[in-house]
Amino acid sequence: MTRGPTEEPFLPAYGHGTITEVMPSMAAALGVPGFADTLGVARHAGDVHAAGVLLVDGLGADLLAAHPHDAPALLELARSADSRELTSCFPATTAVSITSLGTGLTPGTHGIEGYSMGVPALDEPEAAPDVVLNTLRWCSHGATDPVDLLTELPPEEIQPRPTVLQQALRHGVAVTQVAPEVQRRSGLTRAALRGGRFHGVSALGDLAAEFLHGMAVEPEERALVYAYHGDLDMIGHQHGPGSLPWRMQLQVVDRLVAALAECLRPGTVLLVVADHGMVATDRGWQVDLDHSPMLLAGVRRLAGETRVRHVHAVAGAADDVLAAWRSELGDAAWVVSREEAVEAGWFGPQVTDVARGRIGDVVAAARGHWTLVRSRNEPRETALVGHHGSLTPAEQRIPLVVVRG
Repeated sequence: MTRGPTEEPFLPAYGHGTITEVMPSMAAALGVPGFADTLGVARHAGDVHAAGVLLVDGLGADLLAAHPHDAPALLELARSADSRELTSCFPATTAVSITSLGTGLTPGTHGIEGYSMGVPALDEPEAAPDVVLNTLRWCSHGATDPVDLLTELPPEEIQPRPTVLQQALRHGVAVTQVAPEVQRRSGLTRAALRGGRFHGVSALGDLAAEFLHGMAVEPEERALVYAYHGDLDMIGHQHGPGSLPWRMQLQVVDRLVAALAECLRPGTVLLVVADHGMVATDRGWQVDLDHSPMLLAGVRRLAGETRVRHVHAVAGAADDVLAAWRSELGDAAWVVSREEAVEAGWFGPQVTDVARGRIGDVVAAARGHWTLVRSRNEPRETALVGHHGSLTPAEQRIPLVVVRG
């Protein structure tokens, strides 16, 4: 049985062209010391006094290019000399990418390693994981009745590095966050985006208004604005990227960007970026881990998501688990040991001891349209049509659209 393509992993361009470089480049353009404007947000020193980023969840560069009639404004703006294509991080998933955006750090440094990840005791980072943390919802993952872990696993301890927002705030920049109200005190916000004023919004109208309000500072002042829109990703998961509902939502996003671009003042810059792309799949491309005894033998905990799995083995079983997953999955996934993933730079050029302890003994990244589902333990995720996280171009390539006032 031919299970999938045999291409090499499409690795993130850490250091010069990933989502990790976006916020540091904005801070540098605003004159915050300690950061480099790697992406060229400022053309000349001092020419930007307000910089804002709109994160459109799930807007992959390949998907944008494939639907030009649904996003004419975005594609026209993407032709500017300042716009370019970036890559996501690994795994190419929201919690990881937003943490890299907010901190300017790679996953191997900030320590958020997936949609869910095994977390050892904080005082024993290299020990076996005690719990699987859902980093998007900050609760126990896979439990029948998920338990909130904000007290047991404080986000500020799980990800203790200062954010770019905090550092900009300390140097006199007015920092504003514009996102759904539910994100105000979420674990991920506390871990990845600490700092500044938070404006909870409920629709595109108040998102656009609050974004522009945050950018409206006098030329002698400085402002940094972060805004998040998640509906395109939600529609992609439910109906599939490229579906009619997804295309209609892309049209709405296109109008939002056009409206923001028209209202920019001189000396301001808008960056539109995504956290990851997405692929469509169906049941014919599923490997159900909950009904695969060979893949569960010797496994202590499973983390990650449908396109990337962190496999934590029982003591002494890591080599056997690695061999079994390679044999069973064949060309459906790239299956490597933790050491191989770290050496290959999947999580960035450096991996701390803390981050290493949260990476599986075995890491499986799905190829093609395959998904590594858990129908019993993750029924909601198993039923989705659109998925992301792995090392394919469709999931890794993201747009960076730069618009100047």
